[in-house]
Order: sequence, then C-alpha cells, then structure tokens
Amino acid sequence: MEGHMVRFTLLLCITAAVSASHQTCDPKKVEDSPWISMSEMQIGCWSSFISEEKTEVHILNLNFAPSDLKMFSLEMVNATAMNLIILISPGSAYCLCRINANVNIYVSNDSQIVFHGNDHPNNIHKEDFPAEGQELVEWAKQKFGGVTSFTTIRNLETVTSTGTDGTKPGSPDCILKSENALEKHFMRITTKPLAFQSCSPQTSSNEPELHIINIPENGNICNVFVHVDSKRTSVFLRGPQGTTWTFVNLQHTQFGSNNVIMLATMGHKLLPNITVNNDGAESVQREALKYFKANTFTSYTELLPGATPIFLVLGKEDSVVTEIPDQQTPVIPNTTHAPQQMPLLMQLYTSPDYRSPLDPSTKVQSDKRIYAEISGHPLGDIALNIKVFKCFVSSKSSCPVEKELPFIPEPCSSISCPNSTRLSFSLDQLQELTSTTWDLECSVKLCYSEKCGDGGRVKRNLEVTQPCLPPPSQPCFDFGLPGVLGIAFGGFMIGVLLIGALWFIKIKTGYPTGLDINSTAANLPGCPCSGAKRQPVSTNPSPSENSSANASIGSTQSTPTSSMA
Repeated sequence: MEGHMVRFTLLLCITAAVSASHQTCDPKKVEDSPWISMSEMQIGCWSSFISEEKTEVHILNLNFAPSDLKMFSLEMVNATAMNLIILISPGSAYCLCRINANVNIYVSNDSQIVFHGNDHPNNIHKEDFPAEGQELVEWAKQKFGGVTSFTTIRNLETVTSTGTDGTKPGSPDCILKSENALEKHFMRITTKPLAFQSCSPQTSSNEPELHIINIPENGNICNVFVHVDSKRTSVFLRGPQGTTWTFVNLQHTQFGSNNVIMLATMGHKLLPNITVNNDGAESVQREALKYFKANTFTSYTELLPGATPIFLVLGKEDSVVTEIPDQQTPVIPNTTHAPQQMPLLMQLYTSPDYRSPLDPSTKVQSDKRIYAEISGHPLGDIALNIKVFKCFVSSKSSCPVEKELPFIPEPCSSISCPNSTRLSFSLDQLQELTSTTWDLECSVKLCYSEKCGDGGRVKRNLEVTQPCLPPPSQPCFDFGLPGVLGIAFGGFMIGVLLIGALWFIKIKTGYPTGLDINSTAANLPGCPCSGAKRQPVSTNPSPSENSSANASIGSTQSTPTSSMA
C-alpha cells in the first residue's frame, strides 16, 4: 500500500512539473489588451480627388446596432473645406456637431438625424441620394465631380478632424474595397470597442513574443488581417476551415497555422502547415507551445463570432501603430486587384564570377553567354527562396516576337548571394533575328520551407548586336549542282550555235562546179571518156570560185586554137 502511495505521489509531482513547464491561462472577455488591438475591416476608399474650388468630398457610412442609442460626436472646427455626405442606418440618430463655415453636410431626405450644437445651420443640406455604397459614390461624382474618401464605421462614437489635407497621393478615382479606416490620417475615429476573450500568463520580457489567436468553430469570421508590430514575434493562428489570415507586413519571424496565410505585400500564399482538431483554449495553447517548442507564451486571444473581417495589431501597447503605409494596405483575397509583389531586381553580368555588372545601354553580342542574378528585398525577417521556372525574350519592334529562352541555374550559396538566385543564358537563337532591342523577363516562385507560391515576374532591358566576323581574304565562289548544270547547258548551247553558224556559211558559199567528179575525169589524159563531148567553159567564172579551183581548171583545159593545131 505504501508503494502505491509513493508512486501516486511521484506521479502528481511529475504532472505538476510538466504543468509548470508549460503554462496555460483561462481567457476572459475584455475590450482592450496591452498586447493586441482590434478593429473591423469595412468597405471604403481613399483618393487624391479635390474639386476645382479646392473642396474635398468625403462620405461617412454609419452603421449602428439596433440596440445602440445612435449618438455620436462630429468635431470639424479645424477641418479643411469639404462637402461631407452622411449616410446613416434607418432610425433616429443624434449628432453633437461642431463644424466651421467651410464644411457643408449633406443628409438624405428621409434621414432622422438631429444635429445639436451646430453654429452653421445653413450648412446642413438634404438631398435625395441612394443608400447603396457604390451608387452613392456615383451620385457624388455626378454632383461634385468626384469622391475623396468613403468610410464605413460601425458603432461610431467620435470623428475628429486633424486639420490636415484629406487627400491621398495617387489615383483620383475612389474604388471601394476592404480597408482599415484607422489609416486615414485626416481624421481620428473612436468606436465602441470590440469584445474578445484574452489572457496572458506571466512571462519574461527577455523571451521572444509568442501570440496565439484562436477562432472557435462556431465563429463565422472568414478574413482576418494581421499587422505584427514587434520584430521578434512568433504567431500561432487557428481557425475554422476556410479562414484566411492576411499579413500586411512581415515583421514576424515564425508562424504556424491550420489555415491559408496570405502575404499581402508580396501576393504570396502559404498553405496550412499544422493540424489542430480541438478549438478549446487550453488545447490550442498546448499545441502552440509544442509547435514552437516553448515553455510559455505572451498572449492568447479568442475572437468572438462575427461576420465582419477583423484587423489585428499585435505587439506592445506603446509601439502599436494605427496607420499603415500605402504599400502595406491590405487587400481582400477575392478582389480583382492584384496584391503588390515582392520587389525583385535582375542584374546582368558578362562573366560567371558575377563581378562585372552589365550596363542596360551596353550591347551584348549574340554569340556571348550572359549571367543573371535575381534578388529580392524581403519586407521582414522571414526568409524566402527565389526559384526561376521560365524565362523568355520579347522584341520591341512593330511586329513583336516572343521566344522562350532556355537557362542554366548557376551555383549560389546563401552566403555569397542571400535572398537571390543565379542563372545564365545563351543568345544563339537571336542571331537569325533582325531586332536588337529585347525585354528579358523571368517568372519566379517564392518558397518558404517546402511550399512555394507565385512570386510574379522580373524584367530587364537587353540590347543585342550580331557578332563581328573577320573580313574575307579572297572571294571564293561555291557552285552547287544547279550552277554546274547551268554552266554545262550554256556550253552545250554555245557549241550548237557555233555549228549552226558554220552550217549557214557552208550553205551560202556552196562547193565550186570545177570540183565536180564527172567534169574533172573527162578532162584528164588517158581517161576512157575523153572522146565525150566537152562542155564549153565559161569565160566569166563565178566570183565565188576560189583561186585554187581556177588554177586547176586552167592547167587542164586547152584552148580551141591549140587543139586545132
């Protein structure tokens, strides 16, 4: 019996030691936390529009819960000149309104809003405008020429103008999308805090931060945007299937999630890398400690059910920021606007030692091999590998030509070329083309661990020239079979023409009559036919008879006088 008691006591001590080494906490419902701030993502827009009269146009779309009193404060004493359109949910509302003479407020004809404390009652106008967001933007464009901002706020308490310019550099078109209204610096917005459950065990300030965020299975939050303010931070994210966590910056060094993670600044998607079957607080906390091999964590946050996307800022209270730079503005995953890619740069070199960068205006001979280094500028401490999977060149001519360009990966260690990759190209296939100006473009993937996502494309201008050939020493004619046959046929025709010419001459000149065999034999001595009657010889020989024939005839013929004698 005593042995059983000893073993039971020892088991209790071991259990207590394990529990002490892996701390957990019980979350309580709160409205604020020193480690996390929360706001809702709403539909809105922000542009650079300002009218010809130097007047801005702002729209406030105010939504209140049915149980709320719908009371809010509008502080616009130091505001710039503006036309302020207020669209409010149905029902009575009360506004403590303080504006200056340059602020004109427009409300709907059926609006039941009551303004108190307004020193400029003539600046309140009633108009018949639509209640739907996009339709209201179009109405404002027709009436005022454009829209500077559209802001949707739930459970508003106070809107205070900061007195600064309300425009945003960029496009004058206000395109509605999901946004965090707190980033609009020209006004300070105070809303009723969102309730959530949170707890934090005692932890040493010297240890890296570990934040755990859990959405229970009964929660219908599908989109959560996370801004991590502390640099040494690990984040454990757990949510129902279909949840998307979008990081608007990359300050965190490690993270784990059973859902898809979007890196908004890079347009990169990471697939789930953990499995968590239980959504209980203690179970999720232990899974996080096990995954990161930690003994404690900084904070645990449990989001309450709600259909609106949430924007979270993780970090210490004294370093939390509410304004997000433009390049880190979160984007809804299902929007048609592509998120900003990770900045990529392609540098060309003339040698494999990568010590001689190629100037963009320098022309490269098409028989040379060029070397490229593609590097990225990470927007945080997370390490991503760059992998090239396709390259091609396109000509800058009136008739563009595009050709895929084979490449060979070059050795590149993480020490010699951090956050980059190297490859080389051969431009032999460009020798037969006339264009000299090309765009060299490569498609890359960004990989974290063994998971990769689309990293976009990187482009570089390339000037190509044909190789210089040595001058020829002597002309050399190369005759093929057609040339040889042509020469033979030409010689044959020349021979035929020469023979024809000789035949023509022969026909025209003919043979002399004195050379006829019969006439010659009749005049020879001893010829049996000498007694035949002789033909008289013409005393006028033909001019065509040659001299030799005439001499022969003269030597064989005798005159009648000598014959008679």
